Amino acid sequence: MMQHALRTRLRTVDPVLRTGRVRRIMSTHLEADGPNVPLGTLCDVDADSGGSLMRYPAEVVRINADSVILSPLEDGRTTQLGAVVRARREAHRMAAGAGLLGRAVDALGRPADGKGEIRSTELVALQAAAPSPLTRCSPQDVLETGLRAIDALLTLGKGQRVGVFAAAGVGKTTLVADLAENVKAEIVILCLVGERGREVESIWQGLHAETRARSTLVASTSDQPAAMRVRASHYALALAEYWRDRGKHVLLLLDSATRLAMAMREIGLAAGEPPTVRAYTPGVFAQLPKLVERCGALKAGGAISAIITVLSESDEVDDPVSELMKSLLDGHIVLSRALAEEGQFPAIDVCRSVSRQAETLMTPAHRGRSAQIVEWMTAHQSSRLLVDAGLYTKGANPKLDRAIEKHPDIVRFLKQPRRTRIDMTSALAALSHLTEGDAPHAR
Repeated sequence: MMQHALRTRLRTVDPVLRTGRVRRIMSTHLEADGPNVPLGTLCDVDADSGGSLMRYPAEVVRINADSVILSPLEDGRTTQLGAVVRARREAHRMAAGAGLLGRAVDALGRPADGKGEIRSTELVALQAAAPSPLTRCSPQDVLETGLRAIDALLTLGKGQRVGVFAAAGVGKTTLVADLAENVKAEIVILCLVGERGREVESIWQGLHAETRARSTLVASTSDQPAAMRVRASHYALALAEYWRDRGKHVLLLLDSATRLAMAMREIGLAAGEPPTVRAYTPGVFAQLPKLVERCGALKAGGAISAIITVLSESDEVDDPVSELMKSLLDGHIVLSRALAEEGQFPAIDVCRSVSRQAETLMTPAHRGRSAQIVEWMTAHQSSRLLVDAGLYTKGANPKLDRAIEKHPDIVRFLKQPRRTRIDMTSALAALSHLTEGDAPHAR
């Protein structure tokens, strides 16, 4: 027997007004004697603004036996001891649906594009459980990125979770902007965490009108509180899940996991968690796997293809967050500072990058040609010092001779002007031409 929609709706409403009072104020968080609510609940805290009473949002980040710790979501607000803290109703659910397409919002779902109120009657849970492993499926279809270096050599699949790893200033954000424009997906969710305000505006306005119409931008800039930066990622993922559950192929672009981890660390330390390696708290290493596992493809239909940037501490890509993300993701694309300084875009170090789904997505011929390119590049890189120093004599190693001969053509193949899209057919044709007569037979 079907239940009436109103009855179902009434069961989700909490009629109790849950409150508490501030009893301790610190630079990054507040302590109150209530309300009695779950972790992650949004509350409104009374604030004094020039003699008039105002309220600002704060999130519950820790619960003790007789108190709760709250992290403010807005800067520049002042409160006082004894101020009332009120739990928001429906605070764990956020607006979703078609009303958010073509819009830019902050972590609380408020408009950030100056286009007025967002009209949406649908709500989605901010933090849902990851799908059961047996309801998932491995990527079956190729995800065309429009970038020849990826499509031809690091082929991705719909529903794959991939990381883009690089140190600062190597071109991660630029690559994300091109992927948002080029990847074939029905819905694009773009999440910018801890990014500069100028780059947020540049990326969003740089998208073509057609791409923006099927996209939602969730942004929390570097100057906003840590709780807002973390919440932005949860909201973006919730929006992606909303569309995936309706059978859509969603592209989720998250920039960056490192800044997200730093925000989680800031909250964890304020809440009293012990610091571990590089001062990251245990909560960071518990939350990042959950974020990754909520993405992917489902047997019932719908998929979230996630491309997550990771800001490594150095060009070696060996810091704790990078190592964790490499173990969680289905592949990693490493950007090279040396290639970027040589003017190559995208500056992808193919020899250090891997797509764990490429083997099943490539045809045998494609696999053989790709392997040949990697073999040439590896041989050239390992002998580059000898060649540049003039210590290598041509003819000493026929394979290295061929790698040196092919190197200029490979560099031209890997380079691609910004804001250009090369379809998969053209990319494979160029790969075939590059390896004609050389590619080994794939087994």
